[in-house]
Amino acid sequence: MGSIDLPKSPMVFHPEKRSAVGSRNSLAQESRDQQAEVDRLLEEEVDKVMNHLSSRLPAEVLEKLDVMGGLKEKLYNYYNQSYQNMFNRYITTSEDEMVKKVRDFIDKEEMKVLVRYTPREIGALLDQVGGMDKFNTGEIEKSIVNMYGHLQGHIQRGVNDLENHTNSLLRQKTDVGAFIRGENAYSIVKCSFKDNIIRPRTVFDVKLSVNILDSELISPIFHYQVTVEYLIKDLISKNIIDLIDKDIEKLKDQLVDEGKEELNDSEIIFEKMKRVENFTGDEIDNPKSNRYNYFAKELMAKIEGLRAEIDPEEFDQLNVRENLKKIIDIENIRNRGYNTAINSITSILDTSKMGYQYIENLKNARELILRDYEETDYNILPDERYAIRMKYYDNAQLIEERKAYDVMIQSFINEVDHLWDVLEMVYEDTKFMKGVLDFGDLAKKYRKKIKKKIKAITGDPLYEDIDKSWDEVAFIEPAETEVEQSNRTYLYDKDRMKKRLVMMREKLQNMYSYKYPIQRRVTEDRLVFLETEFNKFDYIINPYHIQPGLLLDVDITSIKRKRAILLGMANVLNEFLHGVSKGFQDAAFASFSRRRSTIREDITMHFESEKDEESSSSAAGSSYLDMLNAPAGASSSEDLSTVIEGAPKKRGRKPRSASKGVVDSGPKKRRGRKPSGDSGLKSL
Repeated sequence: MGSIDLPKSPMVFHPEKRSAVGSRNSLAQESRDQQAEVDRLLEEEVDKVMNHLSSRLPAEVLEKLDVMGGLKEKLYNYYNQSYQNMFNRYITTSEDEMVKKVRDFIDKEEMKVLVRYTPREIGALLDQVGGMDKFNTGEIEKSIVNMYGHLQGHIQRGVNDLENHTNSLLRQKTDVGAFIRGENAYSIVKCSFKDNIIRPRTVFDVKLSVNILDSELISPIFHYQVTVEYLIKDLISKNIIDLIDKDIEKLKDQLVDEGKEELNDSEIIFEKMKRVENFTGDEIDNPKSNRYNYFAKELMAKIEGLRAEIDPEEFDQLNVRENLKKIIDIENIRNRGYNTAINSITSILDTSKMGYQYIENLKNARELILRDYEETDYNILPDERYAIRMKYYDNAQLIEERKAYDVMIQSFINEVDHLWDVLEMVYEDTKFMKGVLDFGDLAKKYRKKIKKKIKAITGDPLYEDIDKSWDEVAFIEPAETEVEQSNRTYLYDKDRMKKRLVMMREKLQNMYSYKYPIQRRVTEDRLVFLETEFNKFDYIINPYHIQPGLLLDVDITSIKRKRAILLGMANVLNEFLHGVSKGFQDAAFASFSRRRSTIREDITMHFESEKDEESSSSAAGSSYLDMLNAPAGASSSEDLSTVIEGAPKKRGRKPRSASKGVVDSGPKKRRGRKPSGDSGLKSL
């Protein structure tokens, strides 16, 4: 290699020469070919997907998908684009963090120079205590954690984009699965795709409603006007449930140690119910009741009915109730959950480049309105837009919403039935002196002949004398049970109204054909109005399908061939649900604290036979037996009257202390048998 080929790093700019300015190659990589490595990685991933498709799909489907042609090319492009995006984000983040490190290093070196102007005694004293150059690991660790946090966020967002692109590509269409993945699918209340009214061929509208229940929220949400008494009781109740769970965990460990059968799911529930009376009580007037172990009766009486606001004329900073309320307000118990949800949705929209021009936060009403644009006229708005409405509902609000929904449904039924009756009378008037126009006219004409020649012989009643149960519009609705009365869906009524609206439009066309008299124009105007309003009403969520909790209502309008807002909102919703909701939890599956099925017999990894096991177990000293036979010391109960824990703790098994048992490092026998006497102790 000549002297000309040697890289002169800061003075050479070249995209391919190693370690030159602007180069994508480094001397540290020696002879590695980055492009070939990337191509090999992408080809392997694409081939995996293609092989999976080829093995799972039938031959006729593969021919339609054009697997060996366009689909493979699209998959390769998606993987390549996503890989490049994630790599660029990583490089940018690393460079930013490295610039910070270099800047901090220069600052520290400059500070060292200033020491020469400091008296020697002070410099020596600082050096003995520990200067900036000695205790600098904390800041470096924070920066590394910050770097990896940013990197993880960028990679996760890139993976989500790739996942959504791949799913939509494989589906060959956009459906509900493009929004929320399997672990949060249960939270969907309503999702519908329909063509846009103004541009039905190129644009579609999407309605998505997600209901996160109170029990699934990571931070509980309370209404602004909820009483201080309710907040404190809710905290105490959570504390009591945690204490009961700890007791159950101790009971499980005790049964396992004794070699007894484990509790099944039903037994665990009953054991929890037995312990409820140890912490609670129904004696409201008794100051010594268990319900007042954590919060005295006198204090509870003073805050009765106290809400978020106190009348200025009654406010006194030295009163007991004002200071109790101040503690609750300082801890942000009333606003914590709602503010967490607001911060989560807005920060995710910002980082996902899904900005918004309009936001209205109705804090006291626990409602947030976000729109992509401030304008609300659909004729002016662009075809890519979204609107989000997030509201917290309690049971009382839902009851009132359901009452209003009942009244609105009945109003629509009355209006549609009235238009049906009017149109029927207009139709009867148009048949005057025109003979037979429909089946009813024909049946009326031959009624007497049918009665005389058919029914007189068979003895059956005439058709006109039979009670009619079917109105020929919708099938007969079954009788309501208690379930339907408490949770009305109104599917039958909605279906009946939709069919009547369609039948009325057909009847108008048959009556007037291409003529447009005043009767037809007035009737069609009323029909269009009822159809439009009913479609709007049918688009909203039925409050009977909502449970108390957080409701996220999203309206999206997107171009069918572009779907930019649609794909972006899918990532936003998944990240929001992951940060706000802990999801559905089955206590039966979460109770694997120390099951025998997870304890392996060969965990000690020894080669002894069973006889050697028994001989080695029987050789244990008498002090060891005495230690096992000794009763466990009673642990001091926690004093909960001083501390009220707000957030639920993670339940995990604590390590046993020395007073509760000894860890046996010797060979173990099978734990399925119950110990009896000394032989049982030896078998441990």
